[in-house]
Amino acid sequence: MLVSEFSKLTGVSSHTLRYYEKIGLLKNVRRNASGHRDYAEKDLAWMAFIQRLKATGMSLENIQRYSEYREQGDVSLVERR
Repeated sequence: MLVSEFSKLTGVSSHTLRYYEKIGLLKNVRRNASGHRDYAEKDLAWMAFIQRLKATGMSLENIQRYSEYREQGDVSLVERR
């Protein structure tokens, strides 16, 4: 889905989505043949999780750290808790 639809579904502005991609919170966002961002269901699920973390009061810095731990897989379960 294009950034406009993704933005509408998540309630997150396209500017914020681009920022999240820039700082590494949204990684490996596909591009279509025209070079536009093409978000997948996995991106939608991850954005929903980011929003839940933000709702707890977690800072973007800590969400970034969590994201890095998440990429490491099961070896980082203790750090993620």
